[in-house]
Amino acid sequence: MSSTTAGLVIPCQAAVAWEAGKPLVIEQVEVAPPQTMEVRVKIKYTTLCRTDFYFWEAKGSSSTQLFPRIFGHEAAGIVESIGEGVNDFQVGDHVLPVFTGECGDCRHCKSEESNMCNLLRMNPYRGVMLNDGKSRFSLKGNPVYHFIGTSTFSEYTVVHSGCLVKINPLAPLDKACILSCGVSTGLGATLNVAKPKKGSTVAIFGLGAVGLAAAEGARIAGASRIIGIARNPDRFEEAKKFGVTDFVNPKDYDRPVQEVIREMTDGGVDRSIECTGNVDVMISAFECVHDGWGVAVLCGVPSKDAVFMSKPINFLNERTLKGTFFGNYKPKTDLPSVVDMYMNQELDLDKFITHRVPFSGINKAFEYMQNGEGLRCIISMED
Repeated sequence: MSSTTAGLVIPCQAAVAWEAGKPLVIEQVEVAPPQTMEVRVKIKYTTLCRTDFYFWEAKGSSSTQLFPRIFGHEAAGIVESIGEGVNDFQVGDHVLPVFTGECGDCRHCKSEESNMCNLLRMNPYRGVMLNDGKSRFSLKGNPVYHFIGTSTFSEYTVVHSGCLVKINPLAPLDKACILSCGVSTGLGATLNVAKPKKGSTVAIFGLGAVGLAAAEGARIAGASRIIGIARNPDRFEEAKKFGVTDFVNPKDYDRPVQEVIREMTDGGVDRSIECTGNVDVMISAFECVHDGWGVAVLCGVPSKDAVFMSKPINFLNERTLKGTFFGNYKPKTDLPSVVDMYMNQELDLDKFITHRVPFSGINKAFEYMQNGEGLRCIISMED
């Protein structure tokens, strides 16, 4: 199958961020053809994730002022054309672009234990393609910067082939798109890193999309009790759909929440997953696991200068603290099987999707996130 637009510049609509925190503007941009080891993708559906929001606001110490920029990284689409040297994709393949890649050649890719590719790991500070240090997007002759190698808030985008995952063509793209970041991050934190045994107790700190995906992982693993910890009680009703059985709001207590959880669970939970990025919550997540076998997994992203303290005796008493990046999934190797979990009805994605907007209404998705409404808002590029 060949593409009629291969090798040509494609003019298309993209939602451009001109400055920090200002509404995106739908503009006509030009998307250059893919270069060596690159693929051009027609995006069908995309969603807004907290990472887009963070770098769009550009308020945090780890953020960057790189504008104009095309954000977006949770998405699904179809391969439009391929660059030189790409032999694992064909025109028409159904794909998920992913903000972190798998080159297949570096020490990380060759290690069974790591998914942190040396060449293609997430880099929010780079706004250009690796191949030639240039952008594939332009607007009236001026470059528009890429975002974490994906830039899916555009009808067409160009990505490195190592950041693209070929999936089952029968999987609905408006559901599968949410697996390219947040849901896989939480799900994998539980299934690949915490690995709770059937019948175990699991605490989930933070009940946004990532936290609820971690809860979903605990449900799939057969946990007997899943304790959701959040400061927003509005989340509690929603969380029941993801298998959460108990709720704790730290604001209801005048003592550290880890003490409350240890009391509730006869000495601590078997596993905990931290999904907020707040260092105090990280300590609570670690100190609420049972001695002898408890494992806490950090999944939320803190500011890069953040530090925390805990007593070494907590480790010596056989508690384990682990971190994870993208749920320890190697994108190209592992994500197709997560899509299959959905297709086999082991994993329910529908309950993560709380809103839908047409591409022209993309700023509404930012409003929902700003107001803490819902989980994932699907943005349809065709509407």
